[in-house]
Amino acid sequence: MSAKKLNQAFEKILRASPLLKELSGLELKAVMELLEPRSVKNGKIIFKEGAEGEEMFIIVSGEADAIVSQADGTKRRMFGLKTGDFFGEMSIIANESRSATLIAKGEMELAALHGMDFYRIIFEYPMIGVKLLRVIRNVQNTWLEQTSKHLGDIMRWGETARRRAVTDELTGLYNRRFLEESANDRFEKGAVGRLRNLSLMMMDLDKIHEVNTRYGNKAGDMVFVSTADVLRSTTRTGDICARLSGDEFAILLPDTGPQGAKDIAEKVRQSIASKKVTIPKVPDSKSLVEIIVRTSIGIACAPLHTDCWDGLFLAADSALRRSKELGRNRVEIVS
Repeated sequence: MSAKKLNQAFEKILRASPLLKELSGLELKAVMELLEPRSVKNGKIIFKEGAEGEEMFIIVSGEADAIVSQADGTKRRMFGLKTGDFFGEMSIIANESRSATLIAKGEMELAALHGMDFYRIIFEYPMIGVKLLRVIRNVQNTWLEQTSKHLGDIMRWGETARRRAVTDELTGLYNRRFLEESANDRFEKGAVGRLRNLSLMMMDLDKIHEVNTRYGNKAGDMVFVSTADVLRSTTRTGDICARLSGDEFAILLPDTGPQGAKDIAEKVRQSIASKKVTIPKVPDSKSLVEIIVRTSIGIACAPLHTDCWDGLFLAADSALRRSKELGRNRVEIVS
């Protein structure tokens, strides 16, 4: 059975698996690209107790029994596994041999994930990695008691990597990647039912190059940090504030129509304009000066103006350009 057939036939089962159910549609597709289909005949051994483990598995159809050896040499059935369950992960995480023998109970179809690909997910897709590790920790709590320190180190690394992967280092705001993924996820969910209101604010700091030229790039960075503080204090829980690059910022506003977005944008614009930013008078000087920065903002809304992320981004950017053309320090909604 090819990987393509596995995707088509078993995506629903994989989506319901405890290991993968927390993933978004895009995250699930990324993981499924790494899964290898595996057929197992009735009574066949999937792996043996004590063997080295380089793969973990998700059952897409069928059942299996876990058998362990007793001190007297007898075999004992410890537990059964069914469709959707996952197993074999501890050999990868803790670098330990298999703790039981797994035997197919009837015909089985498995989705196998190689250990190298498991760690590839953690390194390349830290947000997915954290979710998988969290599920493994919760579902396999008893087994994890012996390897909690090792897993805890991975979790802490994963959380740190996740933050680095989705945030702007200077301001602590989200980055463009996270903004786009969040928006696409909302559009994807909206495609199933009716798309809820979603607005995007695009903003540039007016004439920030003059600050950099006169006071130095460090002063410009201080302005960016100050702007980020304003955005955090003037937006709501659930709003996604991001720094795109340089002096370009964006705010994704869920469940917000044109008027609500404009009200928030005006609050942001006025708050930035009323805040004095203290910077060195000359680079590396202890002498300080206060400056005032202003911003231009463009707004677009879905589904009013578009039904996709690319359309929303381009429309908001167009409104931002119009704001600049009309004199800056103003809010414009795409017409």
